[in-house]
Amino acid sequence: MDQNRMPLVEALQQFREEAPAYFRIPGHRFERGLDETLNGASLAAYDLSEAEGLDDLHHAEGVIAEAQKLAAETWKAKKTFFLVNGTTCGNEAMVLSSVKEGEKIIVPRNVHKSVLMGLILSGATPVYVMPEYSTKWQMWGGVTPETIEKAFAETPDAKAVLLVSPTYYGLCSDLKAIAGICHRHNAALLVDEAHGSHLYFSEQLPSGALESGADACAQSIHKTAGSFTQSSFLSLGSDRLDETRVAANLQMVQSTSPSYLLMASLDAARRGMALHGRERMGRALALGRRARQEIAKIKGIEVLGTEMEGRCGICNIDPTRLVFSARETGISGYDLQRRLYDEHRVSTELADEENVVCVITWANSEEDITRLIEALREIAAESEKAGEAAKFEEKQWLFSSFPKMEKTPREAYFAEKEAVPFAKAQGRIAAEMAAPYPPGIPLICPGERYSKEVLELMRAYQSDGCGFHGPSDASLKTLYVLKEEK
Repeated sequence: MDQNRMPLVEALQQFREEAPAYFRIPGHRFERGLDETLNGASLAAYDLSEAEGLDDLHHAEGVIAEAQKLAAETWKAKKTFFLVNGTTCGNEAMVLSSVKEGEKIIVPRNVHKSVLMGLILSGATPVYVMPEYSTKWQMWGGVTPETIEKAFAETPDAKAVLLVSPTYYGLCSDLKAIAGICHRHNAALLVDEAHGSHLYFSEQLPSGALESGADACAQSIHKTAGSFTQSSFLSLGSDRLDETRVAANLQMVQSTSPSYLLMASLDAARRGMALHGRERMGRALALGRRARQEIAKIKGIEVLGTEMEGRCGICNIDPTRLVFSARETGISGYDLQRRLYDEHRVSTELADEENVVCVITWANSEEDITRLIEALREIAAESEKAGEAAKFEEKQWLFSSFPKMEKTPREAYFAEKEAVPFAKAQGRIAAEMAAPYPPGIPLICPGERYSKEVLELMRAYQSDGCGFHGPSDASLKTLYVLKEEK
């Protein structure tokens, strides 16, 4: 091997030289959205440890404590903790701080895998609920207040509810109503707000989780508020979670060598949002409005709009999250994303079987929006000329009932496992999650028993070209299950 090579560095340099119109995370868009303090600075000078005067994240009493207090004030939180292991560790800490081993927590089936990690660490028992589903857009919407009320009626001793709002597609549940339900049942509302750290800076955006009554939320500041990748907040909105317990749990799931680069970027991003957040969101909203209006005029391209509010459990839609589809032209979301980059150097955040998602922030330029619009016009025109007009079939990614839970995720994680042929898995207890993507909802979670229906659905989704998240064997020839007790 050539030890003179730096493959990753070279790839980063090449990507930068290609200068794509960038609609991905992180939100700072190269240097354009960075606070001026970090923009152009010698970042190596900030890559320090707990040196004199720099405080200690795990026992913050000085400048880090002050920076966290400023962040809490900006985001209207009772207490904010800096995270250097991403929102993943914030989700884990929320679970650990709200439920103990054997206690119950209500979670939708579409939660991030970090919540499963929190369940494994805590030993808590999940009570699964389903978000609503849009067959037209082939995506999961929000969780309704009625679903949460029903879950409490069936499980009155649940200690907490953990929801994802907004979703990756910018779809928000009615958190205010759900918070009221949780509090009437003396339970905490926890929110994975990874995609919503910007919601607090404009009345034209959905209300943030803390403004809606959440007791705690984890926010990816790097996704939409301008800090470096992997830097996030865990914020408390009430006293329902014990602050000391949260701090102790964060010590367990965060690095003991926290990056001062990441913490400095959180401090700088906070200042930027505190001083210029409304101006920034005004710009992002204007860019999103222009993109949505122009793309909606393109024949064969459909844009998700506010017509979905009030349907599929969706209370509000984040207008800075642009979701569009070329389903009418017969182009899949995956192919559309590939063509946008390969042919036009437009880099988009997410694609599924039908849709493409763009993250729009204040750091995007008018030129970025123009390139996106013109690229879609050209692709749609070429598709029409080629006669590609086959429509996608509407599907319903549901099963009749949840698989039976025999073990908690923690019990399943630490149990002895073995691989068995797919055909031999019926009746066995799953050792791994199996979630077809799209849509990303697990058909089975660790500790649940494989049924004939689940296995048939797995085969059906596989034949439709869906990949699976979770199984060690992506081909599904074998499945990992718990060893049978003698």
